[in-house]
Amino acid sequence: MNIYSAEFIKSSKLIEDCPEGNKPEYAFIGRSNVGKSSLINMLTNKKGLAKTSSTPGKTQLINHFLINDNWYLTDLPGYGYAKASKTNRAAFSKMIEKYVLSRKNLVNLFVLIDARHLPLKIDIDFINWLGESGIPFSLIFTKLDKVNQKEFSFNFKKYSQELRKTWDYLPEMFKSSSEKKIGKEEILSFIEDTNKYLARNKIYFGD
Repeated sequence: MNIYSAEFIKSSKLIEDCPEGNKPEYAFIGRSNVGKSSLINMLTNKKGLAKTSSTPGKTQLINHFLINDNWYLTDLPGYGYAKASKTNRAAFSKMIEKYVLSRKNLVNLFVLIDARHLPLKIDIDFINWLGESGIPFSLIFTKLDKVNQKEFSFNFKKYSQELRKTWDYLPEMFKSSSEKKIGKEEILSFIEDTNKYLARNKIYFGD
């Protein structure tokens, strides 16, 4: 897939304020500081589209971008940001839960995992909740350039083993590096193929 246009539409605090759900939507979520904004900028080839920051937990709103005038890319607040106040963490959780469960045109949720770490309970719990809720999702292991191949293979194996405790079939998994543009083609091809499937089967969202 070639990205020829990537336009910021709006930031929303409430699900009711999100753009009309009349196009396929692909959302990105993960723990704070997992490299989500950098990944979005890499995928769209538009530096600065999603705001990056050295301060974890910077994304606090639901940010919608229109890609190729055809589908929405959505940047969701990170979860598990320890330095946020309890009130803010509760608000993020409620916002994320309501968005994920009620956004009818959400085609796939990309859950970002830091490739440098062994399985973390907060990630596994979130993934299992998505499964229990019947939400279609994929995993993207980020920051591949920050870890050597042997260490990543070990971490990846441990994640797979952990997920197999509760999953008969593992979700689609991607490897990425925003610095080296690893995974860009695979992730965009997945989105393109999914959009073609929707069109072929005449699955539309609104007008």
